[in-house]
Amino acid sequence: MATAVASSSSSLFFFFSSLSSSSSPSSSSLSRLTLSSPSHHSLSSSLSISPSFISLSTKAPKRTASSLFPSFTVKAEKKNVLIVNTNSGGHAVIGFYFAKELLGSGHNVTILTVGEEGSDKMKKPPFNRFSEIVSGGGKTVWGEPADIGKVLEGAAAFDVVLDNNGKDLDAVRPVADWAKSSGVKQFYFISSAGIYKPTDEPPHVEGDTVKADAGHVGVEKYISEIFDNWASFRPQYMIGSGNNKDCEEWFFDRIVRGRPVLIPGSGMQLTNISHVKDLSSMLTLAVEKSEAASGKIFNCVSDRAVTLDGIAKLCAQAAGLPVEIVHYDPKAVGIDAKKAFPFRNMHFYSEPRAAKELLGWSSTTNLTVDLKERFDEYVKIGRDKKQIQFDLDDKILAALKVPVAV
Repeated sequence: MATAVASSSSSLFFFFSSLSSSSSPSSSSLSRLTLSSPSHHSLSSSLSISPSFISLSTKAPKRTASSLFPSFTVKAEKKNVLIVNTNSGGHAVIGFYFAKELLGSGHNVTILTVGEEGSDKMKKPPFNRFSEIVSGGGKTVWGEPADIGKVLEGAAAFDVVLDNNGKDLDAVRPVADWAKSSGVKQFYFISSAGIYKPTDEPPHVEGDTVKADAGHVGVEKYISEIFDNWASFRPQYMIGSGNNKDCEEWFFDRIVRGRPVLIPGSGMQLTNISHVKDLSSMLTLAVEKSEAASGKIFNCVSDRAVTLDGIAKLCAQAAGLPVEIVHYDPKAVGIDAKKAFPFRNMHFYSEPRAAKELLGWSSTTNLTVDLKERFDEYVKIGRDKKQIQFDLDDKILAALKVPVAV
């Protein structure tokens, strides 16, 4: 159930006509009531690459007339949503969970995956679980974003399009232009928190300086110029069943084999690992609260950070095994940390302040529980018995003169 948003004269009439049959509201009910202006946000107040972008303190003041309006909820408007989904990388699982979340909320969903249905990539998660989308009432199609008009020829009109594929304007423009010409009302884009410039004041929050030459930034600028109702979502590292990009598995690989977990630097660097369920629930709220989301940037992350040492310890806890953590200086041992470790060797985390403030979103997951789920799956697929080479690890350990049990 979504909170009703007054965005037209007819909606306001419904508010006032409800007064005659409703009891006096309580102050607690007001927190579930949002009045938003039907006017669109201007680019100067909403574009992420501007320092003034989405300063949450500059939004219109909230109405406080709690004695005037009753509390009520109505079923969210049913929408027809298209998800353009990447066929590789960690973001692929976002489209899968988002589709299931939308279907569960009563919306119509089509997921267009880049490539061909019969390709080897479709034999891997999350694509090999797309039957769950179909059984839930969704549609699955395959094709190239550049040919989106042909791929979707004859399909019903879409209210919302989410591009979860492109990393630059060349990839996203065909989808955005088609959506614009087709009369799509909401256009959403999966960007990346990786576009933030490093900061001396972590965490990253919406409005922080971004890398002007980043491909995602070019996309955000373009869609803000051609759509009245748009939003961009910036995820970081993610976790969840169906993810096909190594994250927690990297730690499990070493822990179950009794090998040290090698962490560059002090191990106290902070990062963010979010369950994709949290990401999909945020996206669904944006679909349902379109006026609140319009023209905004959202850090699509959970609301807690974790240290790099903490990840190793939590993975060991999930596996029920001990862990030996060894820290090292990548430069001293002549290793590129990007190749030897799955996370950035720095503080890299952001907070979902805009989603909490504007959408009323909150995280519902727990990293300790999530890692236990992932370890159970890790064992189920037999990866704990798989032969794995640890050449880079061995090179680091040799430089540190640390023996490894065979």
